[in-house]
Amino acid sequence: MTDSAAAAARAVSFLELHQPGAPLLMPNAWDAGSARVLAALGFAALATTSSGFAATLGRQDGAVSRDEALGNAAAIVAASGLPVSADLEDCYADDPAGVAETVTRAAGTGLAGLSVEDYSRRDEDPIYDRTLAAERVAAAAQAAHAGTVRMVLTARAENYLHGRPDLADTIARLQSFQDAGADVLYAPGLRSADDIRAVVTSVDRPVNVLAWAGGPSVAALGELGAARISVGGALAFAALGALAASGREMLESGTFGFGEQLGAGRDIAGRAFPAV
Repeated sequence: MTDSAAAAARAVSFLELHQPGAPLLMPNAWDAGSARVLAALGFAALATTSSGFAATLGRQDGAVSRDEALGNAAAIVAASGLPVSADLEDCYADDPAGVAETVTRAAGTGLAGLSVEDYSRRDEDPIYDRTLAAERVAAAAQAAHAGTVRMVLTARAENYLHGRPDLADTIARLQSFQDAGADVLYAPGLRSADDIRAVVTSVDRPVNVLAWAGGPSVAALGELGAARISVGGALAFAALGALAASGREMLESGTFGFGEQLGAGRDIAGRAFPAV
């Protein structure tokens, strides 16, 4: 099978994994090593994480270029061999033509899918106008579906992450994104079971839900109708937390209790990383 044929097959299987009520659990990898570990654990598909990848470069979320993000996505695809959906933030453009250009470039990485969000990166006006947001999704959908690989487009309504907890507007945005051609819909930051259920029952596309510590289980989110569950940068920051805790122990206590984790780490690395 050619590389393009394999990528096309991954994209088809990725979309088929979205089953409302039996959600795809899709963790977010931040580099090739984490992708190999998650693949070795048995996950069926992966996402990238903009914040987690930015952290590997010593930067805050939003400080990664398009070329860097696409390069990271390609590395994760190659490392895992799984369907991968890339977190491409706002697709690094305000205008629909720029969004389409980013999506077209993403098609050459082997990705099975990608996301576009309506966060504008402007503090004074953080969410794109609803009409422009839908136009951006339409441009992304056309580009995502035009090539030999029909990539799965996830359209994100970012209200709840940027100080606008307006459920009615969020649902209206997701409905407009559905009409614009999105394959999957996503409103990160929803916490209430009632709000999640309201979103799921208001649209006719699979819905991704962002999981959080102490939140509903996979089974509970499935009962609410979720078709996919992701964790954003949570795993990357959990890894950074473990690093910081281990370093702090060395500095403050002069002990090395983190050695208890070495066996588990070496074991999964031995299983996940190929021999040179």
